Amino acid sequence: MTDSREMAWCKGCGKFMKAMANSTLKNTPTVIVRLQRLRRRKVKSVKHPEPVLYLHMIRLNNEMPTDEDHIVIRRQILSETNTDYAQESNIWRNPVSDEHHGCIDRLTNETRNRSAPTNGYILVQANGGLNQMKMGISDMVAIAKLMDATLVLPTLDHKSFWTDPSDFKDIFDVKHFKTTLQDDIDIVESLPSHLAEVEPHQKDPISWSKPSYYQGEILSLLKQHKVVNFLHTDSRLANNDIPDSIQKIRCRTMYEALKGINKINELARKLVSRLKQNNDHYLALHLRYEKDILAFTGCTHDLSQKEADEITSLRYSVKHWKVKKIKSTQKREQGNCPMTPREAAIFLQAMGFPSSTKIYIVAGEIYGEHGLDEFKEKYMNVYTHSTLATEDELKPFKDLQNQLAALDYALALASDVFVYTYDGNMAKAICGHRMFKGFRKTIYPHKRKFVKMLDELDNGRLTWDEFALQVKKVHANRTSRPRRRLGGVKPKREENFYANPYPGCICENR
Repeated sequence: MTDSREMAWCKGCGKFMKAMANSTLKNTPTVIVRLQRLRRRKVKSVKHPEPVLYLHMIRLNNEMPTDEDHIVIRRQILSETNTDYAQESNIWRNPVSDEHHGCIDRLTNETRNRSAPTNGYILVQANGGLNQMKMGISDMVAIAKLMDATLVLPTLDHKSFWTDPSDFKDIFDVKHFKTTLQDDIDIVESLPSHLAEVEPHQKDPISWSKPSYYQGEILSLLKQHKVVNFLHTDSRLANNDIPDSIQKIRCRTMYEALKGINKINELARKLVSRLKQNNDHYLALHLRYEKDILAFTGCTHDLSQKEADEITSLRYSVKHWKVKKIKSTQKREQGNCPMTPREAAIFLQAMGFPSSTKIYIVAGEIYGEHGLDEFKEKYMNVYTHSTLATEDELKPFKDLQNQLAALDYALALASDVFVYTYDGNMAKAICGHRMFKGFRKTIYPHKRKFVKMLDELDNGRLTWDEFALQVKKVHANRTSRPRRRLGGVKPKREENFYANPYPGCICENR
């Protein structure tokens, strides 16, 4: 008969394992008999997301285990009770997507007839930051296909916030771009000589337009003027109700044709290799806590009064930012502000990422006197392109923010987990690309719920354990699992095509 004398709570049994390894303990009659998994328990109406393990230690009267038994027991404890290891494995696991795959191959009848005459030439003035321009260029390729038009190699925006002088050839492989799309549209680097003196017709296409708009009104203008110059490219094609063949061209351009030049790709490979030394995982965090976005959104939480005044002044100085008076507290409560460094660190902690996690910051200079200080208090292994690359490696990128953004994009795409803290163009582009590449794990915080829970934690209304459980519960399904793109009453309110290219560029196995 066994006489139960002791019961101990075990969270991985680290201490007990050390004791079991100790030779003196081997001579005692204390052994593990079993592990009992208790049902999920409730903590103030919040269900515990993981089983709680209790370790029952039974003292035996006459049945002494052998040395071999001890080895088996220790192995059993290691495999069954090391919950910390299991949790760490889970946080890196991709969502299940076996039934889905990227599909952008063109059908035979969709291949361009190269001998057919063109309906005219499109000049493209891409606008915005790098990823906004990439999405705009991808739309322009699709629009050229809709109108059987020739696309002149796009020019990039040099007047946006970063004033980067880089042009298309300084970031993208021109030959690869043209070759990848040669069966879709004709691409030339400049207008033919007989049209060189023609005054292009200037046109700002209507945002979120359907194919009928381009195949009707715009095609008529193109045939009349022979050359049309599109002044803006952002969001000029609808997210939905577009033929699949056109959607695939958008993805073919975005994910395959817009390949970076060797200078960018080679450095990206080196930096990824450094992060993955010893088969380590790394998390890419798009911490969009930069001066321009804080000024644009009007978010001042955690800033000093001097810093808040500075970004307010910047917002009023930018003419094309239409909204000037912004209530920062209200905007944060609505979930429309980028996370602060402190908020981002607490979010990752609550989601279960240990303090030893390697984190690559996908961003420019973090705004504020204290920068990443509060983030680094919780996470020690924090990297940026400035700290991971050598000074010599970064020399060719000096003051070229769009090229650095392309470098950061490559590292975010290659990361084991991507987390973004503001739903901007870079976040959208990387999220959709990672879905297309096999639904690589991407976590998108529910900021409205998160800041409410964080404020309750800060005010003492939630304990850390309660807070962490709630954060995990809210984000259980916010990890880029396969789901169809959400529509909306207005195109602007729809889910962005490039943030989720399913349907269109992702197929379900039948």
